[in-house]
Amino acid sequence: MTHWIDTLVRLRDCGQPAVVVTVASTRGSAPREAGTKMIVTAAAVHGTIGGGHLEHKAIAIARDLLIGGGPNALRRFPLGASLGQCCGGLVNLLFEPVIDAAPWLDALVELRRDGVDGVMVSTTNGVAAAGRLVVASNRTFGSVGGDVEEEVTALARQILTSGDGPHLLPLGDGEAALTVLLEPMRAHEFAIVLFGAGHVGRALVRILADLPCRITWVDEREDEFPRDVPENVRIICTDTPESEVDAAAAATHFLVMTHSHALDETLVERILRRNDCAWFGLIGSLTKRRMFERRMQRRGMPEACFAAMTCPIGVPGIPGKEPAVIAVAVAAELLQVRARALARVDAPANARRA
Repeated sequence: MTHWIDTLVRLRDCGQPAVVVTVASTRGSAPREAGTKMIVTAAAVHGTIGGGHLEHKAIAIARDLLIGGGPNALRRFPLGASLGQCCGGLVNLLFEPVIDAAPWLDALVELRRDGVDGVMVSTTNGVAAAGRLVVASNRTFGSVGGDVEEEVTALARQILTSGDGPHLLPLGDGEAALTVLLEPMRAHEFAIVLFGAGHVGRALVRILADLPCRITWVDEREDEFPRDVPENVRIICTDTPESEVDAAAAATHFLVMTHSHALDETLVERILRRNDCAWFGLIGSLTKRRMFERRMQRRGMPEACFAAMTCPIGVPGIPGKEPAVIAVAVAAELLQVRARALARVDAPANARRA
């Protein structure tokens, strides 16, 4: 997936003004959840807030902001007949023009690089409606101005520990009244190391391009990689792909689908000896799995280690040997694995709120 932060950094570095449209809050049925973002420029739209008349209206408002200028703006949209949508809910959209250096973007990039959770605080009204504050557990960057800075920082850190989603909060009274949007920026993008740039590998990368993951794509054959790859993909062409197993961070998702069974086996053993991966899948049949297990057992690997390996891979019930079909099944399994992991992360926070 081309993360909205990456898109915005690229546009900023090219000197191209943009408006970030964020689903700040929803009530009832809505096409997308709070926190969803769409980036609008004069000539392009990146991402979606659900399509339909709501999105068309939002794009028009964003482009008017690009032409006329102005601070952040919060707009309320009932999803009824006026927008030709039958959801029946209500959506608040925050429009944030980005027309300058936007140094707060660099703070978000730094948090993502370090794998640190943070909260972005945006003001939606008043004289400070261009203010942004980025809060992590041990650092802050930027300002929302006024007398609410300390209160907002404390609220942001509560969100970090609670696991809550975005909050649209009114603060203060009278002329000092301010509404802020607090958005958790969690390090939930999952890391994938994919070995193999063959037909299935290429098909899988095309699908994963639109998912919240970071992919390290490894192969010995430079010519197998496509000329253009998604922004969430880093290519490594190396004669020693097993070294990339050692270089990967803990809780990485490994996928092995190289052109060589011998290389597959080398990578499998290296991955299993780490004992700290989030998930590990090997392309192939049950026969291939059993053969690898027997060989590794003869080399002294305990049988219990093999439980960490998924082979065959892909969700059941999707027949077909075409690369695209296999890729869809494997991507679906990765999403299932990720959903279970996030459920485990969210469970303590939900228990605290109960």
